[in-house]
Amino acid sequence: MDINDLIARRVRTLRDAQGFSLAALAERSGVSRSNISLIERGQSSATATVLDKLSAALGVTVASLFEDSTPQAEPSPMARAAEQPVWTDPASGYIRRNLSPAAPSPIQLVDVVFPAGKRVAYETAAREADIHQQVWMIDGVMEMTVGDQHWRLETGDCLSMRLDRPIVYKNPTRKPARYVVALATMPFTPTRRNA
Repeated sequence: MDINDLIARRVRTLRDAQGFSLAALAERSGVSRSNISLIERGQSSATATVLDKLSAALGVTVASLFEDSTPQAEPSPMARAAEQPVWTDPASGYIRRNLSPAAPSPIQLVDVVFPAGKRVAYETAAREADIHQQVWMIDGVMEMTVGDQHWRLETGDCLSMRLDRPIVYKNPTRKPARYVVALATMPFTPTRRNA
């Protein structure tokens, strides 16, 4: 299945499951109704920033938008490399591969190749889901700003964070960086910050 068709089907399935109209999802996400409609019809390749806004409004991770929403009798616990969804951000050129199998799990793994000199900003802060993320550098250097904290990750480094504040990813070097993202969705527990 084409990656844009996969995203289209998943966004529509999640929106329908929550009973959101296009207008309601547009209001919650800050993404225009016409843009959401184009994405749901597979006629637009959304940027990473747009997918982040949609995922936050739908209460899921960005990685969840790449899952096949076709009903399966028993989802496989195996994700063969040839069948893992691969997507390229049209704005920055970063490439993400969803590594996780279709079988239900609170953990999702994503392999990312981030081009030299590029930057992606996820502005979404508040989420209805409690999502934790770890970024493990396989090769290269990435600079990450999480809220108002700045980190420089080099090969072998691992950074842990909650997805409850804006995050900026930047590759300040002249060569691509590669890292694995591990995401875990926990039962939501409001904190003083979210209350």
